[in-house]
Amino acid sequence: MGSVRLRIVVSVAVVAAAAVGGWQLLPSGDDEVTAISVGTTDKVTSLDPAWAYDAGSWALYSNLYQSLLSFKPGSPEVSPDAAKSCGFVGHKLTTYQCELRDDLTFSNGNRITAEDVKFSFDRILRNKPEEGPRSLFASLKSVTVDGHKITFNLRSGDATFPFKIASGAGAIVDRTKYPAQGERQDTGVDGSGPYLMGSYEKDKVAHLVPNPRYKGTVAKAGKPVDVRYYEVSEDLQKAWEAKEVDVTHRKLPPKMLSKLAVGDPNVRVSEVEASATRNMVFNVRKNSPFASASVRRAASYLVNRPQLVRDVYFNTVEPLYDAIPKGITGHSTPFFDANAKPDPQRAKAELLNAGVELPVKFTLAYANNGATKPEAETLKAQLEKDGLFSVQLIKKDVWQEFQKGYKAGEYDAYNVGWVADFPDPDNYSQPLVGKDNSNANAYVNPRIEALIVRTQGASERTDAVEDFKQMQKIVAEDVPLVPLWQSKDYVLSNGRISGVEYLSDGTGIWRLWELGRL
Repeated sequence: MGSVRLRIVVSVAVVAAAAVGGWQLLPSGDDEVTAISVGTTDKVTSLDPAWAYDAGSWALYSNLYQSLLSFKPGSPEVSPDAAKSCGFVGHKLTTYQCELRDDLTFSNGNRITAEDVKFSFDRILRNKPEEGPRSLFASLKSVTVDGHKITFNLRSGDATFPFKIASGAGAIVDRTKYPAQGERQDTGVDGSGPYLMGSYEKDKVAHLVPNPRYKGTVAKAGKPVDVRYYEVSEDLQKAWEAKEVDVTHRKLPPKMLSKLAVGDPNVRVSEVEASATRNMVFNVRKNSPFASASVRRAASYLVNRPQLVRDVYFNTVEPLYDAIPKGITGHSTPFFDANAKPDPQRAKAELLNAGVELPVKFTLAYANNGATKPEAETLKAQLEKDGLFSVQLIKKDVWQEFQKGYKAGEYDAYNVGWVADFPDPDNYSQPLVGKDNSNANAYVNPRIEALIVRTQGASERTDAVEDFKQMQKIVAEDVPLVPLWQSKDYVLSNGRISGVEYLSDGTGIWRLWELGRL
C-alpha cells in the first residue's frame, strides 16, 4: 500500500451497517475438508484478549472473537461488525457510542449483550499498565450501557478510538465464562468471530473451523485452518521446504526471503507494506545506565542501520530513522537528521558530559528467533567498537520469558519488534513512547504526553502531521528507543492456495477466512 491517509468524520455522522441483517455464515460441511495449514513463528501468549498484546495472540483474536467494529480489507476505514452503528457524540471526541446488534450469540449459544461489551472493556481497564492491551486505552475513562447502547467516556478527545475498538483489544467475551479479574486459565474460547476453536495445543497447533453462528462484516465462510506454530524461523523454513504447511506468515529467515525465485509457479509471494518495525528500547529506570539521556544519545550515535540491513537482513528490511515508519502519515527522519552515520567522537562527548565511567556496561536482551541473534551480535560489535560501551548479551529462547523480563525492568536495553494494531501514527506514538507504554521501560515525557493528547484530538488526521513530527523530534533528542528498521510483510503459499494476498493487509486483521483451495 502507499501512504495511509486517514480522516474521521465526527459531526453527526455514524458508522452504520450496510444492511440491517448483516451477514451470517451458513454451515457448509467444511469441517470435513482438509484444513489449510498456515505456519508462523509468532507466539500466542494467551487466548484471553484482556491478557495479551502481541502479534501472535491478536492474529487469532481477529478470527475467534468479534469487536464492535472491524477494518475494511486493505483500508484504514472501519465498518460495523458486532455493532449496528457507532459514532462520536458532539464535536469534542470525548464520547463515543455504539448500538449493539440484537441478533448475536457467542459460540456457546449465549446471547451477546451490551453488558458483555462493557465487561470486556472493564476487564482491560482493571489491568496494570503492563498487562494486556491496557496501554492502548489510556484515553478511556469508563464504559456505560443502556439497553443495546454502549457509551465510551473518554478523558480527552481521541479521534483514533474507533480504530482501537476495531483491533484485538476490542474483542467481546462472554461475561459468564471469563473472570472479571485475572486471566482465564483454560484453553477454551467463547467468542463470536468467523471461526471456532476446534482444538488447541499450545505452541503447536490451533485448529479453527467456521462458526455457523457468526453474523457480522465477513461476507463468506472460510475453510478450516490449522495454524502451526514453530519455535524459530529456521524451523518454519524446514516445514515449508518439507511441504508441511500451505502458507507461511511471519517469519521466514531473511536469507531465504532474499533468494526467493521470481516466477516460480509453485510459490506465490505476497508483499504488503505492513510497516512492522524493530526498536532497541532503553530501560530508563534509576538503576539503569540508560537513566541518563546523554548515555542513550551516545548509544544511538553508534548504531549503523545500513550494516544491519545489509549483513543481517540481506536487504529484506529498510533502515528506519523514526518511530513512525515510512508509509504512515507523520513519518520523518529525526534520527537521521540528528546523526546521519555513526559518530564515535560525538558519542564520547555525550558520555564525558554525563560524567560516567567508560566503558559503560549494560545488558542487551533479545528473544531468540532467526536473525535476532546476529542482529544483537552486530549491535554489540557496533557499540563496543570504540571502547565506549561494554555489552552483555542476554538471549531468551522463550518469548514469554523475554517479555516478562523486560516488563519487570530486568534488562538495561532490549530489542523488540512492533506490528501495528491499526494504520495510524498514534499507534507508533502512545503505545511506544507514551506513559505506561507497551515497552514497559518507565519512560515519561510531559511534552510528549501533551502532543499525544493534541494529536489524538485531531479528527482530520493530516492536521496532526506537524505535531507528530515534533513528537518524533523529541524522541530523537531524548532517545527512549532507537528505531532500527522497518519491513514488508511476506506471505508465501504454494500454488494451490487462493486468497493469500488478503491474509495480511496492514490493518492488523489476520483474514484466515480469505484462504481457499484452487
